Amino acid sequence: MQLFELTRALVDIESTTNHEKNVGDYLFAHLSALASRTNGQVQRMPAEPNRDNLLASWGEPVVALSTHMDTVPPYFASSENEQFIFGRGACDAKGIIAAMVCAAEKLLAGGTRNFGLLFVVGEERNSAGAKAAAAQPRGSRFLINGEPTENRLALGSKGALRYEVTTRGKLAHSAYPELGDSAIHKLLDVLQGMRQIPLPEDPLLGRSTLNIGTISGGRAPNVVADHAQAEIMFRTVGDPAALRHSVATAVAGRAEAREVLHTPAIRLNPFDGLPTTVVAFTTDIPTFGGAWGEPFLIGPGSIHVAHTARELVAKKELCEAVEIYARMTRQLLTTGRSSA
Repeated sequence: MQLFELTRALVDIESTTNHEKNVGDYLFAHLSALASRTNGQVQRMPAEPNRDNLLASWGEPVVALSTHMDTVPPYFASSENEQFIFGRGACDAKGIIAAMVCAAEKLLAGGTRNFGLLFVVGEERNSAGAKAAAAQPRGSRFLINGEPTENRLALGSKGALRYEVTTRGKLAHSAYPELGDSAIHKLLDVLQGMRQIPLPEDPLLGRSTLNIGTISGGRAPNVVADHAQAEIMFRTVGDPAALRHSVATAVAGRAEAREVLHTPAIRLNPFDGLPTTVVAFTTDIPTFGGAWGEPFLIGPGSIHVAHTARELVAKKELCEAVEIYARMTRQLLTTGRSSA
């Protein structure tokens, strides 16, 4: 199957987080057919109940090319024109999967072995797949992780610190608000306080950011709310201790802030001959924790269109990514380092 056809076939399988099974089954069949022709093997690696990572390997996998099978909602199917492929996951990260599979075919055709393809679940929510894979290493010394970086090698990426913020109040008829205690009003005050938190900066990674992602609560417009909740996320650039202290101060006596995710900011090594960038998003790399080797972060597509209603990937970048992944793999296998 050609690169563009495989990208579209993957995009057309809905695989929002927690619903990766169908795309996993498709890839298992596709990779099994490739492995049967090339003396490789494919296995499912359990991550959570009814959710499996996939590992295809040829020989002992010194280099692992990896990305994620899940996407954010909402799902929408693929389309294309002469320059682009559109659809949910086109760049984040179905096109990357296709480029990695085609790079594997190119490597095998040239006689290269001792590498693997690792496709994981859950990156878009909590890195459940990477966490499970980190507990099941296969001896890989290098990990080429795919995310949309416009085919530039990332020298660093921000971390993430996510909270659920909950307030509680007392029900009352809205005509007599003095008889109740609005959880929504409390939540709005707490969130306004959080927006005033000083955000750290880093010379390489830039400034931390805060996003209030969801707000919910209340029962009806004529009822004083007894419950409200928000989900917030900081994009971190260093030690989160100061942010944690500021959050605790902002909610003290007014709300509960439950930390549900922390992924640290990271710095990464360069690779000969590749242009570089720094990204603000978080990846699976910190969760792998080095269990699959020294990490590199690069992939086709722009993060600026990922998660949007017009997600797309340039066909030219997909083709370039195949060559980049194959070249990186050969060099790492030949020299054992990222500089020639």
